[in-house]
Amino acid sequence: MSAEHAGAFPGQSSEVIVVERDESRTRQPRDHVPRETSATAPPDEGTAGDGARVDDIASLTSNRTGHPAMDASNLDVSRETSLDTPIAAEAYRAAAVLDDHAGPWPRPEATRVITVSNQKGGVGKTTSVVNIAAALAMHGLRVVVIDLDPQGNASTALGVEHTAGTPSTYEVLLSGRPLRDILVTVPRVAGGLRCAPATIDLAGAELELASQVAREYRLRRAVEELLKQDDPPDYVLIDSPPSLGLLTVNSLVAAREVLIPIQCEYYALEGLAQLLGTIEMVQSYLNKTLRITTVLLTMYDSRTRLADQVAADVRNHFTGLVVEAVIPRNVRVSEAPGYGQTVMTYDPGSRGAISYLQAAYELAGRIQEAVS
Repeated sequence: MSAEHAGAFPGQSSEVIVVERDESRTRQPRDHVPRETSATAPPDEGTAGDGARVDDIASLTSNRTGHPAMDASNLDVSRETSLDTPIAAEAYRAAAVLDDHAGPWPRPEATRVITVSNQKGGVGKTTSVVNIAAALAMHGLRVVVIDLDPQGNASTALGVEHTAGTPSTYEVLLSGRPLRDILVTVPRVAGGLRCAPATIDLAGAELELASQVAREYRLRRAVEELLKQDDPPDYVLIDSPPSLGLLTVNSLVAAREVLIPIQCEYYALEGLAQLLGTIEMVQSYLNKTLRITTVLLTMYDSRTRLADQVAADVRNHFTGLVVEAVIPRNVRVSEAPGYGQTVMTYDPGSRGAISYLQAAYELAGRIQEAVS
């Protein structure tokens, strides 16, 4: 803008002010990048820009992560994506667990019938049933899940239809329908996983069973008939309702083993005595072969001392029965049922999936204890 057109604001002088350029501040070339941030500028021979040797940095990275050292071309990766972050370390641990537990797992000589029971709701019964079942099936074992909870949550998590009118465990208990007629193959899980779904009709089953003959043995007879087939399942997992009514009694009478999931909170311990009393009653009068073989700690929060205290108390009380794997609070485990899946297929690398994989592996390894 010329001097005569350099308009001044009212009251201001129209004199043009000329600012001289400081020639001492020369512009850098367009492609110049400071040495400390350059990804292409060659460092001094044998060093990595900041004076440290490339070999030393690679060695340090290998020692910190426990994995093969990065080469010099990877040294510019940001910290969020480098190998020494907690997320990356957890991913490597998950990969190691998956690799260790790969291949077919040991097959029991006789079918293991396990009921998952705890009269307290929200402790992870259904979640444990479906994820352990999926883990077993994905490693070459034939598994049947019997949904005995009127809410039908196990059927939902396995992606099995359980709307009103669907053939379900209600017909098995009230009409004597064979289990094999209602079994549905579970989608998305490779291997032999089948489910006997539960519908809302099961909500009135306890009232209807009250007047039936041998009401406590209805499910047991159905399971025994299923095991007489030429190709019986290796595992039968029964998801019992959060109560101590006739449905739960049926599940305890039909089973040979009991798996008790215990939430790592104080309230989970309060009702435990009542559950143990019911199991003792069933052992005395209805099923002398029933035994508690497995206790699983669920919803563990490592940030609280309470979780550690509850876990320690449970391990002291159930000596030798508590599996080493502890199921943590994990959002992936909660998200999976919304997609009609278990966490084993929804996000197999998540903390929840890895923990359930380890728990299932321990369960499968207790064959001799279970059949002895």
